[in-house]
Amino acid sequence: MVLALIKAAQVAPTVFDSLADYPQWFVVACVTIVAAVLIWLVVKVLKWTLWLLLITVLLVGGAAVVALLLK
Repeated sequence: MVLALIKAAQVAPTVFDSLADYPQWFVVACVTIVAAVLIWLVVKVLKWTLWLLLITVLLVGGAAVVALLLK
């Protein structure tokens, strides 16, 4: 039973085996496009996070100024 599982695990195809059928230039081009899209998404998320942080700092700072002026 254990030997059958080990043998099945060794025969099971991996992602790299399925990519071996494609030309290398095509695989590299696809990986490059996917990586570029992922980097672009991370940049977008970070950009929106920085805008939210800036707005939060301005609102909290403005509220603190108003509270100190009214004190």
